[in-house]
Amino acid sequence: MNQLVVGDLTLMVRESSRRKTLEITVGREGELTISAPTETEEQLLRDFVTEKRYWIYQKLAQKAENRRQLPRKEFVNGEGFLYLGRSYRLKLVEPSTQKAPLKLVAGHFLLRSDALPNAREHFVSWYIARATGWLNAKVEAHAKRLQVEPAGMKVQDLGYRWGSCGKGNRVYFHWKTILLPRHIAEYVVVHELIHLYEPHHTPMYWRALERAMPDYEGRKQWLVGHGIEVEGM
Repeated sequence: MNQLVVGDLTLMVRESSRRKTLEITVGREGELTISAPTETEEQLLRDFVTEKRYWIYQKLAQKAENRRQLPRKEFVNGEGFLYLGRSYRLKLVEPSTQKAPLKLVAGHFLLRSDALPNAREHFVSWYIARATGWLNAKVEAHAKRLQVEPAGMKVQDLGYRWGSCGKGNRVYFHWKTILLPRHIAEYVVVHELIHLYEPHHTPMYWRALERAMPDYEGRKQWLVGHGIEVEGM
């Protein structure tokens, strides 16, 4: 079963043999996912969704309001673009002044005017390149401290997730992680590394995360409350 429809709610079903509890997550774009142990009876899933339906409606309404209020970025002179929590103003420059379509120089993003039709793609490529280097360094440092061994790290578009711990002990991060303040991006890194030995968000997981990052709760709440601010990109 890949999908579960309960009334007016449609949820993607993710099953795992390692999971022992049911969990519902609401994505940044309002996607609903229910994670469950392998071969969980459909009626149990339906009952769980019914029990949580008012919480789900609350979350969906909050996501919709956040998206409604969020201004979309415009690729014009003076527009601000985030990088590690700081906003840098965009400046359009003549093609003859630089080889790269996009550069960050002296506190400004410099975008060649002839690259304007594909401006978003150039920004995404720039962010992915910077995120790969920055996050890889953080993964290596924290993995050594936590005595875990990720098989690899990759930056890509993860949809509604900031990070993911995949099969084979590989960790993945959304490219937008590099837009977050440094200490919040670092929380995302540690959050995923803890999943290497605690796959699910059990009480044991949160205790392990607290040992690794005693102030994680404040960082987590910042991400919940302010993470939407990077979504206008």
